[in-house]
Amino acid sequence: MEKLRAFLKRKDIEISAKRYLIDALGAMAQGLFCSLLIGTIINTVGSQFRISFLTAPVAVVAGSEYTVGGLAAAMSGPAMAAAIGCALHCPPLVLFSLITVGFASNALGGAGGPLAVLFVAIVAAELGKAVSGETKIDILVTPLVTIGSGIALSAWWAPALGNAAMKVGALVMWATGQQPFLMGILVSVIVGIALTLPISSAAICAALGLTGLAGGAAVAGCSAQMVGFAVMSFRENRWGGLVSQGLGTSMLQMGNIVRNPRIWIPPILCSAITGPLATCLFHLEMNGTPVASGMGTCGLVGQIGVYTGWVNDVAAGLRTSVTAWDWIGLAAVCFVLPAVLCPLFHLVLLRIGWVREGDMKLK
Repeated sequence: MEKLRAFLKRKDIEISAKRYLIDALGAMAQGLFCSLLIGTIINTVGSQFRISFLTAPVAVVAGSEYTVGGLAAAMSGPAMAAAIGCALHCPPLVLFSLITVGFASNALGGAGGPLAVLFVAIVAAELGKAVSGETKIDILVTPLVTIGSGIALSAWWAPALGNAAMKVGALVMWATGQQPFLMGILVSVIVGIALTLPISSAAICAALGLTGLAGGAAVAGCSAQMVGFAVMSFRENRWGGLVSQGLGTSMLQMGNIVRNPRIWIPPILCSAITGPLATCLFHLEMNGTPVASGMGTCGLVGQIGVYTGWVNDVAAGLRTSVTAWDWIGLAAVCFVLPAVLCPLFHLVLLRIGWVREGDMKLK
């Protein structure tokens, strides 16, 4: 046992929830952002502003035409796997081999591909790290083990993992349609909390394929956390904090939350309010890319995703136009209500002594 522990330590193989559910999941979200999400944004900008070089096909692969954004989106599997490899500190041969593994697991996982990529890439990466540098023909052995195990696991696991993820996502979306008020609260609060925790709400939403009303509730919850913390802590962090949290991530407050968890109460309460408003009053739906459901106001990706869904629905004849009520709902749920409610709740906590000035100061 001691020899095994020494071997794992030498290979930097750390079997822990932090390494796999925080580091790897967070990196996977970055891979998704740099491929699928940015590709969707490029396509939306090109179509809405009629930029020809963004809407025209630039490549034809196996009879399928790809735009610039389409090429970026097509690389989501390899991008996720490579990002996971970086988080797991993979040596170069393992890291580069994971590109093939990511493509295979994402393709075989279908709509639930991101979840398959997470599991398969982690196992393939650790197996590749285990053999890396152990033989004189490392340049052959390491890629063969990494790619071989990844392809085998993709064929074995990916379809089942993808199917399971989509069933869970479909169940959440079905339940939200049946009970929009209750599920609006649950989805908004849970996904919002996940966004601020050191895990990836975007990767979770992508893995579950969370769209529709449930996706809209997720956007509401994430926005409540980001805008809420940004506005609440403006006195301590000024404009830099407003931008870094409101357009970056509320995860920056995690250290302060550990020191005083009560500062988290206002954004959570706010998400419990904006979630059902999104589902019941404004009927805010995420019909764009699922990963955008877990992004909130980060780079305005969540709002761009909602808008992309509107545009796609108009093009498909599912709606006649984007109405003023749509824009009012999006602005109210994502920006106005969090900016108003969170400071009010925070003021109450200040009055009763649960929080103090300076509790949300970013270091």
